[in-house]
Amino acid sequence: MQWYLSVLKKYAVLRGRARRKEYWMFSLFNVLVASIISMVCVLFASPEVGVSVLCLYLLLVAFPGFAVTVRRLHDIDRSGWWILISCIPVIGPFILLYFNFCAGTTGENRFGEDPKGI
Repeated sequence: MQWYLSVLKKYAVLRGRARRKEYWMFSLFNVLVASIISMVCVLFASPEVGVSVLCLYLLLVAFPGFAVTVRRLHDIDRSGWWILISCIPVIGPFILLYFNFCAGTTGENRFGEDPKGI
């Protein structure tokens, strides 16, 4: 939970680096929260309300998700502009997924200190 909250606290920070753990824990909690919202809305509300609440949640976490992805790219010593590779149909999202699985550069790189060392 601390990883999820730390990303939300740094929602507008595009500088620095993010560890794999920070990125993937944020992604995991996003999936869990979205699933819980979906289940609760299906069980206790109409489908229209469920879709509206889910869309509102996804809009609220869209920019923090973008920011943590940029910081994750910085950790592997790539510019944040590499996020645009996901716009390439079919293969682009898989390339970005591969980048998110890559280990970060050891030590300091041009985007800052190693987050594991801090």
